[in-house]
Amino acid sequence: MTANLTGRSQIRSQGTQDIVNDFEKLSTDDKLAVLYWIYEKMGDSVTPAAPGAAEPNIAPMLMDDYYNLSDDEQLQIMRDIVERKDTVYSHAYGALSANNQLVVWYAWAVGMGDRIVDMPPDYPSTPETDRILAEVEQAEFEEQISIFREIAGGMGYTVVGSIPTQAETGVTPSL
Repeated sequence: MTANLTGRSQIRSQGTQDIVNDFEKLSTDDKLAVLYWIYEKMGDSVTPAAPGAAEPNIAPMLMDDYYNLSDDEQLQIMRDIVERKDTVYSHAYGALSANNQLVVWYAWAVGMGDRIVDMPPDYPSTPETDRILAEVEQAEFEEQISIFREIAGGMGYTVVGSIPTQAETGVTPSL
């Protein structure tokens, strides 16, 4: 399995890297819960970060077809994307730019309980999810967006890897 490596890390500080690392240690469902709670609490401030630079029409499978699936199918697709599984939907997600990945999560969060499977009302938070959510909320706006992009960009499946730098290869690129 290959993780989504299409972009370089946008982490700006060790503190934000620590938040991302702690997020990665959560269970799949806890990751989904944290994403849901982030968008529920901070959606209005997160929204402007991506849509202006995004092209939501390039993800019809994730933005249109997905809405017609059953709750169980939608939840499984979210889990597959978080777990970086080799599935059609995970590939579609992994092929998106970071901004479009953020738009997908935003659209799904907005639709939860309506066109998207809702989070169980009794889903328990944990000390870890509460701490991560609090740390994200306390971060500066630019750091929040950096965290969201890093988290979203680490999901999905793609076989595309990052291009090695000249320093890594010792060779200059040729035309």
